[in-house]
Amino acid sequence: MSELTPAAELAATNAARHPNESEAYRAARQELLVEELELRRRSERVAELRRALPEGGEVPEDYGFVAEDGSAVTLADLFGDHDTLVVYSYMFGPEREAPCPMCTSFMGGFEHKVADVGQRVGLAFTARAPIERLAAAKADRGWTDLPIFQDPTGAYTRAYVSADDGDSPALNVFTRRDGVVRHFWSDEITPEMADPGQDPRSAIEMDPLWLVLDATPEGRGTDWHPSLTY
Repeated sequence: MSELTPAAELAATNAARHPNESEAYRAARQELLVEELELRRRSERVAELRRALPEGGEVPEDYGFVAEDGSAVTLADLFGDHDTLVVYSYMFGPEREAPCPMCTSFMGGFEHKVADVGQRVGLAFTARAPIERLAAAKADRGWTDLPIFQDPTGAYTRAYVSADDGDSPALNVFTRRDGVVRHFWSDEITPEMADPGQDPRSAIEMDPLWLVLDATPEGRGTDWHPSLTY
């Protein structure tokens, strides 16, 4: 691998300037640019290490789910024609009156990306509440494309989300090679691992809501979260 040009040298080539900016602003912005370049490289390195993970454990059973039309499907079915499957388990257990607002915000970012993601991998969203309630909540948000499934027995949830069948979110990636389905990766950063004053978050930020707010002077805030209705 060729040696990378130091981030400071790359930042020095930046010709961007904005009307009426001060020297103090430009100096601080150049320092920030160096950090942004380093962050991009670090993110690429982490993604590279993730892709290089050894084979994960073989999935012990072909877990059953209920599709939106009421039909029974299995984990293997969720792959479709792909060799990789991404499953997001969202917080909508049988005891909840409505789905988790944070999970809902996350899922909303995928509504018009399902076809794009589906070009590369299988994609599914699962929860423990009855499929009728999952479908009703989906309709309330105006979603039409998100592939939702009920985990009726909780077997999948207990294996890959919460051992005690808790109402927890989880993102899992599975592979299928030569007919064998294996676990590839899941987010293992827990809320307890958040730094002081930090809103708990996972290893990969996928919600455009937070990506946009992270680019603003107000940031994510400390006492605000998305709502189910506005």
